Amino acid sequence: MGGAASGASSRADVGTADYRGTVTDLQHQPTPPVTERRPAPRTHHGDTFDDPYEWLRAKDDAEVVAHLEAENAYTTARTAALGPLRDAIFGEIKGRTLETDLSVPARRGDWWYYGRTVAGAQYGIQCRAPLDSPDDWTPPTLSPDRPVPGEQVLFDGNIEAEGTDFFSLGSFEVSRDGTRMLYGIDVAGDERYTLRVRDLATGETLPDEIPDTFSGASFSPDGRFIVYTTVDDAWRPDTVWLHEIGTPVDADVKLFHESDDRYWVGADFTRSDRYLVIEMGSSITSEEWILDADDLRGEPRVVWPRREGVEYSSSHAVVDGEDVLFILHNDGALDFELVRVSASDPQGARETVIAHRTGHRLLGVDTFRDWGVVGYRRDGLARLGMLSYTDGAVTEIAFDEPLYSVGTGGNPEWAPPVLRLGYGSFVTPGTVYDYVVDSGELLLRKRQPVLGGFDPADYGQARVWAPAEDGTEVPVSLVWKRSFGEPGTSPRPVHLYGYGSYEHSIEPGFSVPRLSLLDRGVVFAVAHVRGGGEMGRQWYEDGKLLAKRNTFTDFVAAARHLVDAGYTTPDRVVAEGGSAGGLLMGAVANLAPELFAGILADVPFVDALTTILDPSLPLTVIEWDEWGDPLHNAEVYAYMKSYSPYENVRDGVTYPRILAVTSLNDTRVLYVEPAKWVARLREVGADAMLKCEMVAGHGGVSGRYNAWRERAFELAWLLDVLGLAE
Repeated sequence: MGGAASGASSRADVGTADYRGTVTDLQHQPTPPVTERRPAPRTHHGDTFDDPYEWLRAKDDAEVVAHLEAENAYTTARTAALGPLRDAIFGEIKGRTLETDLSVPARRGDWWYYGRTVAGAQYGIQCRAPLDSPDDWTPPTLSPDRPVPGEQVLFDGNIEAEGTDFFSLGSFEVSRDGTRMLYGIDVAGDERYTLRVRDLATGETLPDEIPDTFSGASFSPDGRFIVYTTVDDAWRPDTVWLHEIGTPVDADVKLFHESDDRYWVGADFTRSDRYLVIEMGSSITSEEWILDADDLRGEPRVVWPRREGVEYSSSHAVVDGEDVLFILHNDGALDFELVRVSASDPQGARETVIAHRTGHRLLGVDTFRDWGVVGYRRDGLARLGMLSYTDGAVTEIAFDEPLYSVGTGGNPEWAPPVLRLGYGSFVTPGTVYDYVVDSGELLLRKRQPVLGGFDPADYGQARVWAPAEDGTEVPVSLVWKRSFGEPGTSPRPVHLYGYGSYEHSIEPGFSVPRLSLLDRGVVFAVAHVRGGGEMGRQWYEDGKLLAKRNTFTDFVAAARHLVDAGYTTPDRVVAEGGSAGGLLMGAVANLAPELFAGILADVPFVDALTTILDPSLPLTVIEWDEWGDPLHNAEVYAYMKSYSPYENVRDGVTYPRILAVTSLNDTRVLYVEPAKWVARLREVGADAMLKCEMVAGHGGVSGRYNAWRERAFELAWLLDVLGLAE
């Protein structure tokens, strides 16, 4: 579905729309596959809907596979003329990327850990090199053309992926003492990983092999055990296991099982190595249990018993010699507050550290031995502040740009003198800083190289506000190349992106592929619609359940504002969204088709009602807190039916050109949703195409070159719709 747990032809009558000037001129096009209608009535709450394309759900049926292959052949034929443009865009992405490169090393134990990429290789290579001394906190400056003293190659994804069509690494960790490595591999795209262990001294792969695990397994601090998670038949992570290395898998100990279908589970060790934290969560409720890390066969104890609608998360610290938990929660605090409790009695007295402030959304707390880091949102941007254990004061880490994104990462150590940050913006490539806690100094460790003469000063970014139907001001972020003029001075082609679910915020981030649009005069825009989290928790609440339509009307309002304010014209706007953002794309295609020349829908959740009605499908029950329960609630059923894209495709409407991209092995949004949607769109004369990766999952193809080619395909189509293909 949308990433629960963030998170994918021709027309019967082409005379009703003007596609002049595009490479894919519709006058001489292949014939699209004919999708047979097979009546399949579905009745709920006294309402019957005939679903003639539901037969496409039979994934293993040879007829269905043949249909998907026919759709792919049609899409290939329809877009054949765009081949040179696709090749050009791929060449631009490749030409701007430093293909042989190294990441900034992160310290863990006695080693610096980092990744390599090598020109011509699809996958990354994980490496390490020894510290110079125990006091060494300055990462070595690595260069692709110089050997790294003492380097050890731990894991080469290119070797591990040999003989596979798809390859994904779901778990990867080295034991605290540096002697063993665990890794989980998926070779189908269904996000079920086989977990293995390797002895780093000998290079030997140990007999321990655990199939069908979820991502995110970890070693115990002493390296004796692995904690991992498995899923149920509905692809819900529901059980946490303890495996002792060297023992049979069937002897593994079940640490925790969650029987409530609304909840997922996960587990990880605190940075202090003091506790194992087992987390359970639905969309609106959470619960944590903790186990002493030196007694993993003991009984876990609950932090706060679950209470419907209360979300919380804890982080361990030691303050004045006492084990404490910093707990971020929303119990009577819409935008969350931070409290401190005793780890030995977490349900006892609470000391307020950061009080609730409306519109100041606390996102998380990360604790270290001597200080903590708080993440929060203010004025639509994510921010970081250093937390003093002494007085609870928060000192914000300041940056100069008006739009940016920042977060912590690569901080495995318990007592570092610096904090590793990741930073970027629409115009600033991804940047790694070390923040010196004592002085407040930001040390630049690396900025993503962008080759080919890239200069950030050539590009501009800004935020404008679009009035929604109810008067709410919706933020819209813009980025453009300055040589084409400032946006709003004359109509420009616009690529408008949106998501708007799960309180997921679309951050101002840099993209190398996006440069291929900006350098052709396209303005990239993000509509930060309700249902996301950009403006705080209420922004999310106002775009979910029985307020979900706000997500769609906000996006329409953003597009209309860009038109009315002179930024663009409807025939020069292409909208894009993926997963739950694909639902947004399907909905706005029905609500305001006249505002868009094209719609790109990646793994789109466009058959939402059918999916949410069926609790046997992956993730459905978990999703009821996000969308509502149409199976048992007639009001929710009627509301979802009023917007679900598949059910609301309309006759007599001139739809924009539509490209839906999906994957056969996607376990989050099943391929059948866009397949049915495209078939229905063609019934009413829409120019809709389907592209289905036959060996891939929710994230699409694996391998960086494959991913670049996939994006080049999409961007070439987008430019064609905008009349810029030539």
